[in-house]
Amino acid sequence: MTIKRRSVLAAGAAAAAVGLARPSLAQGARVLRYVPQANLANPDPIWTTATVAALHGYMVWDTLFGIDEGLIGRPQMLAGSETSSDGLTWKMTLRDGLLWHDGEKVLSRDCIASIQRWGKRDGFGQRLMSQTAEMKVVDDKTFEIHLTKPFPVMPYALGANGCFIMPERFAKTDAFTQISEYVGSGPYKFLKDEWVSGASAAYAKHEKYLPRQEPPSYWAGGKVVNFDRVEWKIMPDPATAAAALQRGEVDWWENPLFDLLPMLKKLPDIKIEVLDPLGALGVVAVNHTQPPFDNPKLLQAMLVAINEQDYLDAVLGDQQSLGKTAGFFIPGSPLASDVDVDKITGKRDLALAKKLVAESGYKGEPVVLMSPSDQPQLTAMAQVTDSFYKSIGLNSQYTSMDWGTLVSRRASHEPSSAGGWNSFCTTWGGLTVSNPGSHFPLRGNGNGGWFGWPTDEKMEALREKWFEAPDLSAQQAVCKDMQRLAFQDLPFFPTGAWFTPTAHAANLTGFVKAGLMLFWGVKRV
Repeated sequence: MTIKRRSVLAAGAAAAAVGLARPSLAQGARVLRYVPQANLANPDPIWTTATVAALHGYMVWDTLFGIDEGLIGRPQMLAGSETSSDGLTWKMTLRDGLLWHDGEKVLSRDCIASIQRWGKRDGFGQRLMSQTAEMKVVDDKTFEIHLTKPFPVMPYALGANGCFIMPERFAKTDAFTQISEYVGSGPYKFLKDEWVSGASAAYAKHEKYLPRQEPPSYWAGGKVVNFDRVEWKIMPDPATAAAALQRGEVDWWENPLFDLLPMLKKLPDIKIEVLDPLGALGVVAVNHTQPPFDNPKLLQAMLVAINEQDYLDAVLGDQQSLGKTAGFFIPGSPLASDVDVDKITGKRDLALAKKLVAESGYKGEPVVLMSPSDQPQLTAMAQVTDSFYKSIGLNSQYTSMDWGTLVSRRASHEPSSAGGWNSFCTTWGGLTVSNPGSHFPLRGNGNGGWFGWPTDEKMEALREKWFEAPDLSAQQAVCKDMQRLAFQDLPFFPTGAWFTPTAHAANLTGFVKAGLMLFWGVKRV
């Protein structure tokens, strides 16, 4: 059932690129043209978990803390913080010179409103809010968080999980409603009037942004901007993006198709490198609230045959060194383990799976499988999933749409026959799925959780236990139990992990290695 590689696409792109003369890459030293992984359909990084929205978020907004390359939270918007001896009070003081893009000062009340909104959607935030007695303004630059019990992971929680600080008037928007204005205090201004969803987005340097006087490290340190303007060009077709990069029409392509890497590596003016230290985890999401995936027996039937290697083959092709099999936590992180991983990497048995599907009570209900037409990796994953579903007797209905439409539709709780869905494929950044605090798809909190909405009280209890664990060894033991339970209850199906290289003009340097593509530090030489 392995899906064949798209050799025609690769050959077409190679021909398009090789056949074009290579002009100078210089397009003006102060303009950077970028091809993101997907369309910026939803620019509110609190409302959506789409990676492209988080990338947009780090350009426009800033965070109180930022994690460094050691995943340690360091002050970012803060001059510093103090913690009481009992751990129940955090006093935070903003650094001087923080201004919104409209020229107004960043104030303590903005921070409180932003934490509250973020805390309704983010896993760490929900935990923080559950043990917060009060947040109060001390003065314009200082505020306090009073807790009912200690929260020692505060710097990591606020620095690693997209707690973007927004003006109070926007941050008071309901967390489940999108904001419509995008004023931040980050290194770039979003040029809303130039934004054309599906085509382009543009950003201008925030001239009054004051970087920290420290080297950049992951999402911490000095965010020094070397371009007056960044232009995002939406190019769903990989052949078009490859040709544009080769001609110098764009400078940077976030996610080149793996098929095209060998061709791109041969071009002297193009550089290929991996910037994300942890990579990404592949995920097949299933809707636990609708038939047929509300049936635990059916999920277990699928487990005996779903094959991570099929997904790695489809996504990576000949670049297998960039991938590996995985459990429910990203490989390479301190909390990853091999507990029960053989259940998804061991010998696969399609015949047994088909038999178990028939015995599970499955009644032939349609399985609406959403596939994004403008994200090649996810399209390849969806093709494998469609083939797999059909091979074990599921009535798979492969439904193609652009990523923006998929992101909107996956929020629907309606039956698939009324505009809802049953399954889709995606990837999660390695940092997010490296620990239970931020691991959205592993939650068991029902409708309050990530898309698919599994309800699993045992998983939630283990997550609580992880937060209370006194040291790394105790945390690791909890995560082994969580993975063991996940292979029983299957909140989603992991499909392996991989590192996606980025492709950029060779005269660009200064890239900051992190879980997202970052636009500070980058310069043209």
